[in-house]
Amino acid sequence: MKRAIHILTAAASFAVAAAASAGAECVIPSKPGGAMDLTCKLAQKALPDTKLKLAYLPGGIGAVAWHTLISQRRAEPDTLVAFSGGSLLNLAEGKFGKATFDDVRWVAALGVDYGMIAVRADSPWHSLGQLMDAIRRDPQQVLIGVSGTIGSQDWMKIAMLARRAGVEPRRLRFVALEGGGETFTAMSANFVQVISGDASEAVLYSGPGNVRVLAVLSEHRLAGVLAAVPTAREQGYDIVWPVIRGVWMGPDVPEADYRRWVDAFARMQATPEFAQLRQSAGLHPFSLTGDALTRWVKQAITDYNRQAREFNLVR
Repeated sequence: MKRAIHILTAAASFAVAAAASAGAECVIPSKPGGAMDLTCKLAQKALPDTKLKLAYLPGGIGAVAWHTLISQRRAEPDTLVAFSGGSLLNLAEGKFGKATFDDVRWVAALGVDYGMIAVRADSPWHSLGQLMDAIRRDPQQVLIGVSGTIGSQDWMKIAMLARRAGVEPRRLRFVALEGGGETFTAMSANFVQVISGDASEAVLYSGPGNVRVLAVLSEHRLAGVLAAVPTAREQGYDIVWPVIRGVWMGPDVPEADYRRWVDAFARMQATPEFAQLRQSAGLHPFSLTGDALTRWVKQAITDYNRQAREFNLVR
């Protein structure tokens, strides 16, 4: 068991200092290179005095990490686990078995991401409309890479767009992959032609000769690298898909340790330095911690459950 760590009160950092030489740990429930990886790396940069180490625990689109922590590592005071809106969708659909939102302790939301649709840089499709026209003509000829299986958030994004285009989502041809990094690798190798993913992932991989982002699923155009990319709304598809990114802890973490981390993240998020780090990570402002985050997660899972029912994904 790792020893407790204590809050540094220095105004420059507002961070948590590790009493143990091993430091704290942020568990990434996917393979390297995706948005979950980005979440823990953002926490690592934002709280440098924690000596936060990264640990990868992929499998089951987050299920392996979830069940490992709540069954074997329930009380570790210095272990954080990355989560996203996709994690909450999986809970809403019962993909983590009988798990519920109150099986863990929700610590902090670090920002919000948005869905996006991308193709290879040499793709014949230069707009979302062109892509959806191709899908409408023959859904089986367009191979779409998604993180997760039917019902995952990446599946939901393209399914909602397909439905708006008059295509039954179950006619689409998907390749289920483990994490955003794997989807971009698959597209680079031409195993898939289209990615339904997240804007922060596209920031990592976009560029001349790499990928072409056709649309972002946000209310307005995003700042930064993707500023020139039109929204789906601008192209006639009124679909917005925000993706919260944050961290949780095991259910039996002592109250004092839990509050220590909640307070550390709350203080850190109030600094201009964190705002710059968040922006460089391709995320946008969304800061909730502790009890407020827990209430938000509960409502979000209810909303995701309703959406899943519309696609007959849950009973």
